[in-house]
Parts: sequence; structure tokens; C-alpha cells
Amino acid sequence: MASLIDVVRHAVRCQEPRAALATLDSLLFLGLMTREDLIEVFDTVPRRFRSLLALADGSAESGPETFVRLILRTLGVPFETQVRIPGVGRVDFMVDGWLIIECDSRAFHAGWEQQVADRRRDLAAARLGYTTVRPLAADIMDHPDRLRLALIDILDARATVR
Repeated sequence: MASLIDVVRHAVRCQEPRAALATLDSLLFLGLMTREDLIEVFDTVPRRFRSLLALADGSAESGPETFVRLILRTLGVPFETQVRIPGVGRVDFMVDGWLIIECDSRAFHAGWEQQVADRRRDLAAARLGYTTVRPLAADIMDHPDRLRLALIDILDARATVR
């Protein structure tokens, strides 16, 4: 059997960078590793992987959230993760103070009851002046460039309205 640190060391080296970062984020979020554990991992991997450590963030609750965070970083827009809004609840991302991004997957948004709850939350957010977008996990994972372009268009549309 291999230790978790050894397994993560191999995962970092074998996965493409976005996937490796999603793995690191999940380990932090689930409490399976601490930042100190990750430092130990990165002390023994080639230097070219070490930039991933600075990007690891335990607030991501899923791989798609990690991927969206990376997209938002490339856009250079201000954003926060896991923001609590009174009357709405916690949202995955708040971008530029007005755009809510919720990363939906079948695992957590499949049943009708969850669909109803999501739509009620979106309506409550809209009443407060927020815009909500819900990209599907499959689109986030399989078509990140499309999502990136869509987010640019959404942000640009708001800027021209002002």
C-alpha cells in the first residue's frame, strides 16, 4: 500500500494540471490533507509542478468549481467563492459583485425538488439585483473555452448597459 502523500505525488505528476488542481482542492475540502501535507508533497515533485500548490483552494466543493475558478482567474475579474447571500443562501461564485455562478451537476441537481429549490433561489437572487448562471458540470469539464467565452460576453453585456 502507498501512503496518501505518495498517491497525491503521483497524481500531480500524471494528471493534466487542471485535473491535478481539482484533486488537490478536493483533498483540502474533504479534510483528507492539510496545506502542510501538500507542502510535503510538493517538496518532492519536480519544480515545474510547484505552481499548483499556490493555486490549491479548499473552498472548491467539486472539480467543476475548480475549473470555473481557473477560468475566472484568467479573465482577471474580481470574484469570491462560497458567498452567503441573505435570503438566497450560499452560492458557488460571486463575480464582480453581481454575477452568481452555480456549478450544477446531476449528482446534486437531478431531482425535481432540487430544481424547484434552485429556481426559487435564482428568483430570490434576481429580486436582489443579481444575475445567476448555472453552467452544467459536463460543459465546464468538456467545453471550458465555450464557458469562458460565454462569461466574457455576459460580463461585457453588463458593462455596456451601465
